[in-house]
Amino acid sequence: MSTSTPARALAPSRLALATVLTTQLMIVLDATIVNVALPHIHTALGFSPTSLSWVINAYTLAFGGLLLLGARAGDLLGRRRMLIAGIGLFVFASFLGGFAQNETQLLAARAVQGIGAAFAAPSVLAILVGTFPEGRERARALGWFSAVSIGGSAVGLLAGGALVQWVNWRWVFFVNVPIGIALILVSRFALAETVRHRGRFDIAGALTVTLGTTAVVYGFIRAATDGWTNIGTVSAFAAGAMLISLFIAVELRAESPITPLGLFRHRTRSAALIGRVLLVAGMMGMFFYLTQFLQSILGYTPIQTGLAFLPITLALFVMARVSAGLMGRVGMRTLMVGGLTLSTTGLLLLSRLAADSNYLGVVLPLVLFGLGNGLAFVPLTAAGLTDVAPTEAGAASGLVNVAQQIGGSLGLAILVTIGSGAASRSSQVGASAQQIAAHAFVVGADRAFLASALFLAATVLLLAFTIPAGRAERATHAARVEAREAAERDAELEADIDAVLAN
Repeated sequence: MSTSTPARALAPSRLALATVLTTQLMIVLDATIVNVALPHIHTALGFSPTSLSWVINAYTLAFGGLLLLGARAGDLLGRRRMLIAGIGLFVFASFLGGFAQNETQLLAARAVQGIGAAFAAPSVLAILVGTFPEGRERARALGWFSAVSIGGSAVGLLAGGALVQWVNWRWVFFVNVPIGIALILVSRFALAETVRHRGRFDIAGALTVTLGTTAVVYGFIRAATDGWTNIGTVSAFAAGAMLISLFIAVELRAESPITPLGLFRHRTRSAALIGRVLLVAGMMGMFFYLTQFLQSILGYTPIQTGLAFLPITLALFVMARVSAGLMGRVGMRTLMVGGLTLSTTGLLLLSRLAADSNYLGVVLPLVLFGLGNGLAFVPLTAAGLTDVAPTEAGAASGLVNVAQQIGGSLGLAILVTIGSGAASRSSQVGASAQQIAAHAFVVGADRAFLASALFLAATVLLLAFTIPAGRAERATHAARVEAREAAERDAELEADIDAVLAN
């Protein structure tokens, strides 16, 4: 009988947790650490303004498009094996990226980095879920995971600023090499391998979901740069919709689907995935526009910009730990709704920034946003993985990662459209061209912050009406666990009877 029970007991250990968290941090850092180096990359390698955006897009496309494939590969081939393979690819690509001499070499390296991240990221979360049993231990582990996942973006800005300012832009790539090599070595004895699941690899499902998600992510990228009515944007979304529809048709008939569609029948899990898309979409507005506000309006250097985000990083780390401890007592819904209400308030305050605002006008909204997201992200992640059978842990982890990636692409496309439109329509205020430009930018940023707040408000309403309250949540979960254990016992008994009859 196929199970996901580890080949040897996966006793929860600090070293195992540190290994998967460091891997997650390396992946998350890469989404922002390169942003700070873009002006230097532009000068050194001769990128055009249009092609420069593909330093980010090449990574995003490969990562978002291959996540579900990476998740299924972990289930079939072993999650530790896929984690190590993903880290190895990531390190190799980082080495090549650091030595890149032209556009083509750097973009190829970024794409391979994305492939490596897509193989490693689902295994990170699946290993964490398999290592720590559901309850207090898993809540604590998810608290650390959530803190690293959200806070890593701010840490990436600080690390990128320090490397660019004090060393060289190439070190935003080279820094991954020693860390990745150490992770590969430690993973071999800190993490136990999982038993490979039986089943054939769903090639048709893998192709359709990979091409479909890639097309959707590409559509959002084109929408952010060329507009929603651009022929390339419309074609990408049309192709994505067709391929994902074909993927669903394939999965309904597949013996071993790459993504079991039954995962979406669980109301709490589905609501958590949709909520994650909306939350991450809103977060993108805050990081994207606030980074530019600090550098373009307040004149901060890259490292000063990174330091300016420290309050949100500290708030996230503290509240993620608090949330993990409270989740068993007050329930997931209370923490998610309360936390995201705080975050929404922070974004509404940011939407009141003016061209003459100073850092004091930024720090309070940042802290509120960090406190709220720290409270909400742990139960949101737990809800996305609730009642998942061990054999489906990899697929469920892949969906959590895909929701985050789609949310980021969706948010950036919509918020850039809103911000740019508002900036272009703003009245000319200021005595100089620089003042007029600053006013226009702030008008656009304020509209984007307001739209981000609406994303989070929608998330609050969704979760408030779909996630059961604490007591009902625990009772429902206990009933599902009992039913699943009974089904597993019946399956084992049936297998034993079949074995006796066969002999």
